Formats: sequence, structure tokens, C-alpha cells
Amino acid sequence: MTAMSDTPEDNKIAVCEALPLNSRVRAFLEQVARQRVPITYQALAKALQLSPPNTIHQLTIALECLMEEDAAVGHPFIAALVISKARGGLPAAGFFDCARRVAQYSGAEEGPDARAFHAAAFDAAVTFWGAAAEAKSD
Repeated sequence: MTAMSDTPEDNKIAVCEALPLNSRVRAFLEQVARQRVPITYQALAKALQLSPPNTIHQLTIALECLMEEDAAVGHPFIAALVISKARGGLPAAGFFDCARRVAQYSGAEEGPDARAFHAAAFDAAVTFWGAAAEAKSD
């Protein structure tokens, strides 16, 4: 585990590296990618048997960490597979905030730009991560 430092970015990296949930989320979402259908935050939390308190918050922290990892190595966002039931098929606003932080998106959290960005991110994720999951199962 990386030692905590004085900068917020270093602390975020240390937190991400320390979360065992990240690998569980990624492994589960790789299987979701093979099905080519999105999953809601609530359904993902239930599937992973996350315990209260703050189950959705635990999940969103892990998803943002995965987005940062994916951006760092040039992979599609596996987090694009997760949507909010309350946002009409879009991920939560944090997905778009994180995509902006890693310089992958510059638009709003909703509207046509958000829908187009998410659709492209979802398609790229199911193609890339679905193939990765299939290769692991062979």
C-alpha cells in the first residue's frame, strides 16, 4: 500500500490502492460486460453483498478509482456499465465529474452530450471488457 502523503492527489491514489472492493467490482463488471447490458448502482451493490452504511457511496468511490486506473492505461471506463435508475439510463453525476478530472470528457452531467459520451463509453466498455472476460474464461 502506498503511504499517505501531504497532497490530495497522492492521498486519493493511496485510498484507491487500499480498497479491496475495487478488484471485486472490476471482476464482477467484466462479467456484466459479456452480457452487454448495464447494471444499476443498487443492483451492483446487492450483487457484491455490500454492507451498510453508505453502500452506494462505497461503490461510487471504487468506480471512480477504476475510472482513474482505466484512464491511466488507456482502457475504456468499465464504470460506464453502471447506471442510475433515477437518471434515465445515465450514470450518476460523479461518473462525468471523474471523466472530466481524467481529461476524457468536458461536457455537462446530463443532456445530449452526456448521453452521447455515455453511449460511446458503454459501447467501448462492453467490447473491450467483454473480450477480456471471455479471454480469462478460456
